[in-house]
Amino acid sequence: MKKKATLYRMETAEHICPYGLKAKYLLKKHGFEVADQILESREQTDVFKQEQGVKSTPQVFVEGERIGGHDDLRSYLGLENPDKDVVTYKPIIAIFAVTFLMALSLTINTYQDLVFEPVLIWFFGMSMAVLAIQKLRDLNGFINQFITYDLLAMKYIPYARFYAFAEAYAGIGMLSGLNPWYFAPVALLIGTIGAVSVIKAVYIDKRALKCACVGGDSNVPLGFVSLTENLIMILLAVYMLINFF
Repeated sequence: MKKKATLYRMETAEHICPYGLKAKYLLKKHGFEVADQILESREQTDVFKQEQGVKSTPQVFVEGERIGGHDDLRSYLGLENPDKDVVTYKPIIAIFAVTFLMALSLTINTYQDLVFEPVLIWFFGMSMAVLAIQKLRDLNGFINQFITYDLLAMKYIPYARFYAFAEAYAGIGMLSGLNPWYFAPVALLIGTIGAVSVIKAVYIDKRALKCACVGGDSNVPLGFVSLTENLIMILLAVYMLINFF
């Protein structure tokens, strides 16, 4: 026999609580018979919270016993709650994985074969462009995080703003097929400063920092991945300049 659960969640013309929908999904997924009680206005929601002595909705009751909100329900079901502050490489892995597959697809589509050089150039060009978008969507947030470890940005704050645009410029340049002297020196400059900054902050000063590479709200740790990104930028810029002649 199915356990019975009652879910109180807010759903108005202006707002549908996402955690209420998630709680409903979890309850049904785990075999509960759900009585879905919709709170159809802010006023009705406030009255419910006051009556129950709770600060938020949704609220879940199982067999008459209050379990709590969405996170409490996950704990009740034995599920982990994602930690928003946990240090993770997931954002950078997602970006690199998608841009690599894009570069691979474009190379096969263009050459009807797998050619290493364009895969490498397009992959890194796309990656730089996407990473620049991540920075530009919240430029002030990026600047606040970037200036805590970049050696030039510490001394000259406007360089942090320049960096975000320069990365976009260099990345798009790599995709353009134009003379690399138009953009490769920019990649070489920001890559060199970035590599030296990471080495000093992480490997010399031993500071535990978050990388601003995917934006100011990033929980990606500053370290090996950031250093590798800068070193590849340097090597690719040098490679393109040498091979242009």
